[in-house]
Amino acid sequence: MKWNWEELANGIVLQAVKDYRASRRRARKRKTAREARMRIREVEMFFRSRWFCQLTDIDGEKLLEQLKEEPICEWRRI
Repeated sequence: MKWNWEELANGIVLQAVKDYRASRRRARKRKTAREARMRIREVEMFFRSRWFCQLTDIDGEKLLEQLKEEPICEWRRI
């Protein structure tokens, strides 16, 4: 069985986007805000990391900018 590394890399990036969105939603709730803010920082660091650049040609800063501009109420659970 051959691994499709590009699909794996895309899956990692997509999961980071999902985690970021979910954490922003959770950050609005008092009980989960602290953990959510920590996760947000972790994902932001990932988007700015060398590893992210190795996984994809996407500009991590631009992606982060777009995610921050998204209204939280428009997100659907995927």
